Amino acid sequence: MRTRRRRASELSRARALRLGALGLLLVATFLLRLWGIKQGLPYVYNIDEAQHFVPRAIAFFDHGLNPQYFLNPPAYSYLLHIVFELWFGSGDAVARAYTTNPTEVFLIARIVAAVLGTLAVWLTYLAGTRFFNGAVGLLAAAIFGLAFLPVFYSHLALNDVPTLAPVALALYGTAGVLRQGRRRDYAWAGLGVGLAAATKYTGGITLMCLVAAFVCDCAGGSDWVAARRFMGALAICLLAFLIANPYAVLDFSAFRTGVEQQASLAAGEEPVKLGTRPGSGITYYLWTFTWGLGWGPTLAAIAGAGLLIVRRRIALILVLLPAPIAFIIFMGDQQRFFGRWLMPIFPIVALLAAYAAVELVRWLARTKRFPAAVAGAVVAVLLLTQSVVAVVHNDAVLSRPDTRNLARAWMVTHVPAGAKVVIEPVVSDDWSTDIGVSLPWTPTGERWLRYPTWLADTDADGSLLPYGEVRYVPVDQYERTLRPALIDQYVSNGFCWVVLGSLQAGRAFAQPQDAPEAVAYYANLARRGRLVYHVSPLPAGAHPVPFSFDWSIDYYPRQYRLPGPEMSVYRLTGGICS
Repeated sequence: MRTRRRRASELSRARALRLGALGLLLVATFLLRLWGIKQGLPYVYNIDEAQHFVPRAIAFFDHGLNPQYFLNPPAYSYLLHIVFELWFGSGDAVARAYTTNPTEVFLIARIVAAVLGTLAVWLTYLAGTRFFNGAVGLLAAAIFGLAFLPVFYSHLALNDVPTLAPVALALYGTAGVLRQGRRRDYAWAGLGVGLAAATKYTGGITLMCLVAAFVCDCAGGSDWVAARRFMGALAICLLAFLIANPYAVLDFSAFRTGVEQQASLAAGEEPVKLGTRPGSGITYYLWTFTWGLGWGPTLAAIAGAGLLIVRRRIALILVLLPAPIAFIIFMGDQQRFFGRWLMPIFPIVALLAAYAAVELVRWLARTKRFPAAVAGAVVAVLLLTQSVVAVVHNDAVLSRPDTRNLARAWMVTHVPAGAKVVIEPVVSDDWSTDIGVSLPWTPTGERWLRYPTWLADTDADGSLLPYGEVRYVPVDQYERTLRPALIDQYVSNGFCWVVLGSLQAGRAFAQPQDAPEAVAYYANLARRGRLVYHVSPLPAGAHPVPFSFDWSIDYYPRQYRLPGPEMSVYRLTGGICS
């Protein structure tokens, strides 16, 4: 009896310590998501953040709840709509703040993403505790909560991080289905899958985990009961998806078109997105794990998967292994690949890594006589150090002035108001305005008159269109419209100032064979213009960071000291620019 009481006391003390550690972890991960969260504001430089979720959440006030846009599902925008209503009190107040004080609006939206990212950490702990035990749950939460990519994207009002909360909820419910098969476990899993897919379509990958858990539940001998509960889970999944994305049915034609467009964009359009890293998408995503989650967790996850196979943990193998493998193969087969697209499977990979690590600690304690606390601390340090260092570095960078803001401040002082300016599309549309103020020097109220870089007088293959005709140019195709003769066109029309950013020019120089006219354009600009201002996110003498759609917009490389791209301002000469 005394031994039993001592054992119960030890378990109670261990649980209290674990919950205390979890509380500290959640506070730490939330603070890391808040540090630097005002980056760039009042200007929003991520094009998806600027165009998609916040503007649509505000548009719901005046234009109804149909997003009329389904490239991304609207659940996060609906949530922001509710939050804005509660915070500002009315649609007019939100619209006024969006126009005169966008910092407040986007800061609220980013904080919502950070809160949901932290919620995902807690739910990952619960899922790990159910799948394995409390130690695995805590370590999985730490691996996932401190991973670079989820922390970085918690600083932006995008749907990537909000998706992770229902993904982790689906895993929590799925673990319950696997362990006990209760009705409420199926319900939680179905709710999570539905909300995840309604926030980001790829969040629906967790349905594979639920299906596998259902198969295992059936194998336990309760086929009919399990089937009824599984059908209930699917019904809840569909209901949750439709509540969070009702116009998927109410405007099915637009929904289908949006999904098809998203699939087409991911699979690749012609011309191929300039600057895309050559090679296999699968290889790219495997590389992304090594820095987005960390080398230690990546190798540990592989070991965890192997350990499950060696131990013949068939149920866990079926639930936890096929989904990430299928996800990597499917996403890697697309023509476009970005690190953030990998995040929906991060909670699963973190669980596998934590399982291997905890088993290693147990083996060291049992066979090598290492104190469990010491072994656990060493293993945790090995798993988490890379991520913690990267996250702290990144947050410190984000807390400093953005190079685009520095360039604008210089221009306010040195470029006359009303001047005609060519601004590459590396900044938001309102960058040429003084926020909340209409200035008298241009017809649009902007500080400078912008050259329409969003229009081109050439077709997609570079041939001139008939005189007077122009076409709209997406940001991703801007570099393909450049040619040396544009410099003469600028000068003849009085556009004497040219603002460059490496997020555009870097695409051409990354693949000069695919954009020779753009390379020639920059050479002609350097000959015809005088560089009057330049700011780099890297310190002098630092090794340059090659262009990519990950490391050029997040700040994982240690060379970064400021957020943003290289910015240059040229003053053209000749003609009326003399």
